[in-house]
Amino acid sequence: MKKVFNIVFYNFFALLSFYAFGQQTPAQEQTKPIAIIGATAHIGNGEVINNSLIIFEKGKLSLVADATTIKVDLTGKQVIEANGKHVYPGFILPNSTLGLVEIDAVRASDDDNEIGDFNPHIRSLIAYNAESKVVESMRPNGVLIGQISPRGGRISGTSSVVQFDAWNWEDAAIKVDDGIHLNWPNTFSRNWRSASPGIQPNEGYNKNIQELQHFFNQAKAYLNGDKKIKNLPYEALSGIFDGSKTLFVHVNDEKGILDLIQFKTENKLEKLVIVGGYEAYKVSSLLKQHNIAVVLKRIHLRPEQDDEDTNLPYKLAKRLVDDGILVSLEASGDNERMNSRNLPFYAGTTAAYGLSKEQALQLITLNAAKILGIDADYGSLETGKSATLFISEGDALDMRTNKLLQAFIDGREISLESHQTELWKRYSQKYKDQE
Repeated sequence: MKKVFNIVFYNFFALLSFYAFGQQTPAQEQTKPIAIIGATAHIGNGEVINNSLIIFEKGKLSLVADATTIKVDLTGKQVIEANGKHVYPGFILPNSTLGLVEIDAVRASDDDNEIGDFNPHIRSLIAYNAESKVVESMRPNGVLIGQISPRGGRISGTSSVVQFDAWNWEDAAIKVDDGIHLNWPNTFSRNWRSASPGIQPNEGYNKNIQELQHFFNQAKAYLNGDKKIKNLPYEALSGIFDGSKTLFVHVNDEKGILDLIQFKTENKLEKLVIVGGYEAYKVSSLLKQHNIAVVLKRIHLRPEQDDEDTNLPYKLAKRLVDDGILVSLEASGDNERMNSRNLPFYAGTTAAYGLSKEQALQLITLNAAKILGIDADYGSLETGKSATLFISEGDALDMRTNKLLQAFIDGREISLESHQTELWKRYSQKYKDQE
């Protein structure tokens, strides 16, 4: 008993120590108009203004223009001289568990997965920890918005879109309950523990789809009935059928995607997005025909098949964009939360393998905003939209020059300090003192 007590005590102490360095206090509301002058503005929709004038007030962009063609009275405005610098819309990260898990080894800080197979009513937003130190570490790389998504089961639950500078999940929310996440059955599996660890067909694949269809049929029957006995899982699916929510389906293989398209048609699902989509390029014509967007799995991966092009993961975005598919990028997988800050560099890799820099930027700005349904306010530097943006010393898609100088969320200038920057300053000073 004493041993158990000691383990619990030390785990609690470790967690408490971890939080001793709390997140930076969220920024105050914007109090006066701000003008950014002279920067190269990357609008997010493919356009670039080499010598820009950007003005925002009360959290909204009031002017985005070429500074050489317009004259504006800047009296009473806070002026930021940004000659030689770059301005970008805040980067957007779909399908993330940021804020749901803090320390993998501390079970009490892990809340991304519920028991059970069909949990469309589980809302990830209420488990989101706005004071997460991991979330804080996204901001110095320009990742300012994310879709917080659940994991596990056949239907994991409901995601929401948040901004990364808030006191609590209520303040953080941009779009509440934007979509439901479904894990499509795997058509094949690989048993690494067997004597011959090859790929084997999933013998339960058809049964898994039948179970999923049965659940949808039951939900439709309930929603069209008298609803005398309330059923929360069925109630949660109503947005999928009436088009107010998006169904995000996690699937990678060609057959799974083809079967999913048939499932979409049979169930008359309006809004469907593929998450992962490793083999989506093989059926891109069908995806375009059915207006299905793709959130590509982390592209810093090795090819999945022995006979594939070594650089295929880097080229997937280019192939899909060329075929007219709306594409964004995500970072799920091993160590996904800490790797999420590399989102701009994933986009940079797609530029090295075929896309232009502005096309690559769209993957994590306007395209992501469109897929998440927040493009009316976020994703690009356009008049009337939210002043969620940052100033970088250089190219924000290049890890060598992605150095943020200032960042704003809804016009509020946020802190770019994090646990990492604190350590950098501390040890920089240590070695300076030794010189």
